[in-house]
Amino acid sequence: MTGVRVQDPTPGTVTTHPTDGPLLARVLRPYKPGCAYLRTAEVTRSVDGRVAVHGTFAIAESCYIDDTGHLNAVEVNIAYNQMMYYAVAKSVKERLLPEFADWTLEDYWRHQLPDILIVRFRSNFRRPVDPRDFTGSMEFTGFTRPRRAADAPPLLLADTTFRYADAAGGRCDGGVQLALVGLTGAEGP
Repeated sequence: MTGVRVQDPTPGTVTTHPTDGPLLARVLRPYKPGCAYLRTAEVTRSVDGRVAVHGTFAIAESCYIDDTGHLNAVEVNIAYNQMMYYAVAKSVKERLLPEFADWTLEDYWRHQLPDILIVRFRSNFRRPVDPRDFTGSMEFTGFTRPRRAADAPPLLLADTTFRYADAAGGRCDGGVQLALVGLTGAEGP
């Protein structure tokens, strides 16, 4: 990979978790052949407790359209999902975030697709990014637990930011709000 690493959004990093190959393979298992774009994923936890993932990507061929020559909105979303899924799985495995303290990895695998939902997705394309070789980062920036009816399943909202870059100065960034349901541990909702 010749892409440049996106600037670390977590100054004062105290813990770094290099790519966990078996975990990454399991996170990417739901993706169709040719749609697993995330190649490496390093998770960091900063002094203030923020968790981020820094990844390298390669999209040899778009899974849905002829070659556009640049990273497009659909691929931005897919790459984000892969970073986010890995960051949540690694956070659960390593106990990096108290918000996921009730989950085991088995809980995570059960909830990965049906219970981690995108509420809002915003992307800004600053300069075209080469999809064949780029880097990205995603960071959890805040969590809230909205008040809900007593019989409603637990809900956690997670605010995140992301960035992509390539060696030629390509750049894309944005923000995503996630809704995570069923964070009740092994019993489930």
